Amino acid sequence: MRRRDFLALGAGLCACSALRPGSTRAAGDGGAAERRFWREAAHYEKLPDKGVRCGMCPKACEVGDGEDGWCGTRRNVDGVYHTRVYGRLVSLANDPIEKKPLYHYLPGSTSFSIATVGCNFACQFCQNWQISQARPEELPAPDGYVRPEDVVMAAAARGSRTIAFTYNEPLMQFEYMREVARLARAAGLRGVMISNGHSQAAPMRELLLTLGAVKVDFKAYSDDFYQRICQGRLQPVLDTMKRVRQAGVWLEMVQLTIPTLNDSPEQVKALCGWVLDNLGPDVPLHFTRFHPLYKLKNLPPTPPSTLRRCRELARAAGLRYPYVGNVPGDEYENTYCHACGQLLIQRAGFLIEKNDLADGRCPRCQAAIPGVWAL
Repeated sequence: MRRRDFLALGAGLCACSALRPGSTRAAGDGGAAERRFWREAAHYEKLPDKGVRCGMCPKACEVGDGEDGWCGTRRNVDGVYHTRVYGRLVSLANDPIEKKPLYHYLPGSTSFSIATVGCNFACQFCQNWQISQARPEELPAPDGYVRPEDVVMAAAARGSRTIAFTYNEPLMQFEYMREVARLARAAGLRGVMISNGHSQAAPMRELLLTLGAVKVDFKAYSDDFYQRICQGRLQPVLDTMKRVRQAGVWLEMVQLTIPTLNDSPEQVKALCGWVLDNLGPDVPLHFTRFHPLYKLKNLPPTPPSTLRRCRELARAAGLRYPYVGNVPGDEYENTYCHACGQLLIQRAGFLIEKNDLADGRCPRCQAAIPGVWAL
């Protein structure tokens, strides 16, 4: 792909419809056309008989010669582990940062958003299952191989202040994300990771050296939920969020709040208590509305009253910035000063209608509002 063609891309491009429900996850490297997206993987260990052990996520897949890891984005060939999605982008968009959602990180700015395929979860309620549950060969890469520097140039050309690794689990493109985030920082931009947080320690610590923010899609304060509904585990996600905070990288959390599954007052109180004790009171926690999708269509959308109740429980627990999400126009998608209650940022969905912050402070009481308001 020519650089000028990539820079001329429209504001949004998505190849999400290429995978049909029930598509098989057959292997096959596609020859030279697919091999251009291959690079030797980071964070893996060589085992006897040309086996490898992946060190990217807590699944720690042991992968035989000629086999793929659980996520389908990594393949062992003759004892050398490869990523198959380096520069293999299937979705591009220039989004409001509020769509991620990141409410305390450069509000009102745009984030050049990119995705490849694959995930280390299989959430029954996934909103982007067409790409997250696909294998590389199942979806076309409309723009061919995209160089990391071209992503940074495209973001800068659009006036974006960040590059978001999003839509599928960004850890699946670790090697590419690492390089794009490094180049973005050198160019005065920042990388933001929209992740499920199910990572091993070493790759996450490496990413935190260059990322500006991480938003964790937290599933539920329940290991049983993680195992049954997502095919993952809770503890590694909790550990990831603590690492983000310890590294001084901005963190926000979102819980898609699903009726009867993760919305009980007891579970919400336990989550808020853990956040307060381990992350502190200033981490924004978004309770967002569930809509029936993918394999979880038997439950109704979340009543807005449930989300407001969750927010009230979070405030009662001592969290300063809980939000209600996916309910455009709700008063609790706005940002209020934790000290005096002044309305600071008024939102209408993804749009900023008013931002009265003054150098990161409340104009009424001068309280410092936690967040990243400028680079």
